[in-house]
Amino acid sequence: MRSISVFPGKPTLAAFVVLSLLLIAPYSASAQVKPGDFITAATASKVKDLLSPGEYWRAENGMSMKIVPTERIDWPPPYKEATEKYSSQVRLAPNRLSMVGYVAGQPFPIIDDNDPDAAVKIMWNMDFRPMWTDDFDARYFGCVEVYEKLNNPYKEIDYQLIGHYGAYNEVGRTEVEPLPTDPDYKISNIMFRWRAYPWLSPAQLRGSGIIGYRYGDPTRGDDSWSYNPAARRVRRLDDAIRGDATGTLQFNQDDAEGYNPKIEDYNYRFLGEKTMLGALHVVQDPGNVCPTDGGGSVCPAEWELRRVYVIETRANPARNPNDLYSRHVVYIDAEADVVLSHDMYDRAGELMVNFTNWLTYRDRPVPDAKIAIYPYKRLFQVNGTSTNVQTGLSSFCDLPTPGAPERECWYINMGSVTRADFTTDAMVKMSAGR
Repeated sequence: MRSISVFPGKPTLAAFVVLSLLLIAPYSASAQVKPGDFITAATASKVKDLLSPGEYWRAENGMSMKIVPTERIDWPPPYKEATEKYSSQVRLAPNRLSMVGYVAGQPFPIIDDNDPDAAVKIMWNMDFRPMWTDDFDARYFGCVEVYEKLNNPYKEIDYQLIGHYGAYNEVGRTEVEPLPTDPDYKISNIMFRWRAYPWLSPAQLRGSGIIGYRYGDPTRGDDSWSYNPAARRVRRLDDAIRGDATGTLQFNQDDAEGYNPKIEDYNYRFLGEKTMLGALHVVQDPGNVCPTDGGGSVCPAEWELRRVYVIETRANPARNPNDLYSRHVVYIDAEADVVLSHDMYDRAGELMVNFTNWLTYRDRPVPDAKIAIYPYKRLFQVNGTSTNVQTGLSSFCDLPTPGAPERECWYINMGSVTRADFTTDAMVKMSAGR
């Protein structure tokens, strides 16, 4: 039996030794790459076993990688304190999917590889990850669509820009009042609220928006609404569709930030713990548009060896009968609880879509930040790209978007949004004043 604790309390000498071994183990386990190596399409085979199949497809199709030393990622101090205070009381419910006793922090700081519930515990840790716990507002969130392929010339097919993309958590709060739970949760049962509005580009979507709620009740599906400014109409969306009503705009909250499902809607299998490559200390922000794959990836960027949990998820037919995919394989950093990569397989079982995350770890989202500055380091997303490996169509998203009037982009756990920003009235009002 092997148990791994990532509990950030006061370390003992034995814990320090174990931690030291964990930090150096990736290099001894993966001697085929070392800091200073530069991976190109011609040498991609060297890292095949260190990438998800979708990421390896990217490497074969022109994404280059700079291998850098592995660096530790610490949790924000308030998150550590909440974990120490509350984690001992958290349990899985009798259905083996829902949680009981959760208040804040990491729900399950000790993961046993042999635990039959390891997969769902890892998923709950990811759901309440330390990257943000209270709220965030990502301003001028932009994505372009291109075709990703080896030596493909860059050609922008579509461009979408959203004024505000953000979320407000009602439970698990660690830094901004009300703590640790918004009193509204006892009334609404809304676990978190999210928004994406107003769309600023393209012209046919200008002023559109979408908001959604996820509930603590394991049997209740998400609620979401979209706004169409041309029709001046708010429409409630069917949870089974999990998209919006603007026609061309698609937004699936299950796939946001790499993977964000309602935990009870899927079944999980732990495929193991591996040493893999992840991009968590990207220097350039926003990342470099890859010149050798048509602009579908970030390259060259910094990649390091990481300890990664590999989880297979399949939709529960009774809860989520309309999932587009036969299965998902999610690669989660064991230290930061963040999705590094997510491979989605079509109904025939073939790899169809890969999401890859590029992140950075520092005390501000961009080096020249003047407002969003923290007394400790935290993770920020730099880029996220989703690519259909069967067609090459790729959506490349920047945070911040180059040329946007708001340079800092990420405002995490700063109280920059409130519950009032996640209502249909707020969406319509802001869209009207766009």
